[in-house]
Amino acid sequence: MAAVVAGTHSVFWSLLQSKKLSANALATFNQATLLGDPIYVASISVVETRYLEEKGKLQQGTLARLTSALEGNDSGLVLVPLDLSVAEAVEQIPREAVPDMPDRIIAATALYLDLPLVTRDGKIKAAGIKTIW
Repeated sequence: MAAVVAGTHSVFWSLLQSKKLSANALATFNQATLLGDPIYVASISVVETRYLEEKGKLQQGTLARLTSALEGNDSGLVLVPLDLSVAEAVEQIPREAVPDMPDRIIAATALYLDLPLVTRDGKIKAAGIKTIW
């Protein structure tokens, strides 16, 4: 099984075909797509993408590409809602290790689904979350 959870930056770097995405992360996404396995995206990543676009940290249209990919049938992206199970899993991510709440929610989504998280975030990896980069 090649299913994974995509961190916010890794999913939009993948959609934008950015060189910022590591070769290993790209290969992981390609393998999941090839095998027909889902690439899960935490719902907070959609909100975070909007926020980063509004702040001018992302080019306009990034959110539209992400939502289009989530709504399409061929991207392999599957939205994971922020529900009670994910909210309870946040408890397992120490705030001291990962202070940013969106990052904690994304990491908790990976824990809840028991899947690796595709991210370059060293704080998440240091918190003991299985990551791919």
